Amino acid sequence: MTARAYYLSGLFGLAGILVGAFAPYVGQSIRGAVGFRPPPGIDQARAADGADIRLGGGAGKSVKGARNTPAADESRAAEGLIKLTQDQISAQEIDVATVQGGFLSRHIIVPGTISPDVNRIARVPARVVGTVAEMRKQLGDMVTKDEVVAVLDSREVADAKSEYLTASVNFDLQKTNFERAQGLWDKRISAEQQYLQVRASFSEAQLRVDLARQKLSALGIDAAEVANAAKEDTAGSGQSSLRKYELRSPMPGRIVDRKVDVGTAVGKEGDPADLYTVADLSTVWIDLTVTPGDLGKIREGAKVSIATNDDDSKRAEARIMFVSPILNSETRSARVIASLANQDLSWRPGSFVTAEIEIGREQAKFLVPRAALQTISGERVVFVRKPEGFQRRDVKAGQADDAVVEILSGLSSSDKIAVKNTFLLKAELGKTEAKHDD
Repeated sequence: MTARAYYLSGLFGLAGILVGAFAPYVGQSIRGAVGFRPPPGIDQARAADGADIRLGGGAGKSVKGARNTPAADESRAAEGLIKLTQDQISAQEIDVATVQGGFLSRHIIVPGTISPDVNRIARVPARVVGTVAEMRKQLGDMVTKDEVVAVLDSREVADAKSEYLTASVNFDLQKTNFERAQGLWDKRISAEQQYLQVRASFSEAQLRVDLARQKLSALGIDAAEVANAAKEDTAGSGQSSLRKYELRSPMPGRIVDRKVDVGTAVGKEGDPADLYTVADLSTVWIDLTVTPGDLGKIREGAKVSIATNDDDSKRAEARIMFVSPILNSETRSARVIASLANQDLSWRPGSFVTAEIEIGREQAKFLVPRAALQTISGERVVFVRKPEGFQRRDVKAGQADDAVVEILSGLSSSDKIAVKNTFLLKAELGKTEAKHDD
């Protein structure tokens, strides 16, 4: 090859290199000159990636960040919204309540035992020596105050009644003699000595009848009833009432213990002292065992929530009525007693219970029931009522007790929130967000 050929070959190679380097710029100029536009899909794809795209032959308008559109903003606003009609809300039993303030209770938990109120227990004693003739009440029977529950046959009672009746008859006789002697003495018909003797006999008779009446009273027997019964016996009833001794209930209540049967001897040393035990269980005591460390926190009059160990759903409220100042030398614990109303007799003495004793109260601006709170992705949330349904609302929770939780931020006093079956809203929200992600 000649030198001229080599020269031309190098010249053409250099020209090719220059054309390749400037070809993109030349192509862009040509596209702009003829009004060429790239396909719409290309621009949209680049815009979605946030690319800096200039359209219209260098018009200079950037569409970087094209995702921030009004449609995107509305989508974000709808996040956390659960659309439900009022009928759907009612069908799922989702209760709604207005946010309110209140008090948080601090308490300690201690074990306890139900026992009868010692002020409401009475025994029916025999009082006299005798034999049980009648037992008019059975276990479990209700009795009223002064109702006859048993009858004894007692020689001791017969002697006391006879003594009173004899003293009464003698008193009436001496009274008549005294009134006659006093009339004669006033007219100076009888001697003074005779008058004074009659007066002394009358005074003695009066003293004897008073002593006999007091003896009957000590046995719980009405002297007037004895006198009336004696008249009926005289009238020919056929049976003497002198040996009968009626035992009466000292208080209203229920027969909880029966200790003797008909024919049992009572009243002597070694014999049963009582026939019945009557208890009024409309109020019972809760015996609580409290350690010295907690004793200083408890005050008389404090509220106590009582729950049975067998059924935690069965609860009642009691009040502390006594805090012992003395520690048990063996257990190193103190006795605390709470009084509990028991009108339906459902709290049985001897049962074990758990007691929550209130030891303090703190006021909170916003309180919501525990059931109103749910945890989603580690955040505590409530569901605020909206016209369309419920809106998720993130909140900051504070202190809590067994029933309510303090809300430090995220709610206002005008908000109405779901307070029951909120787990259904949580599940529905999960479905909605899953559809949105798809």
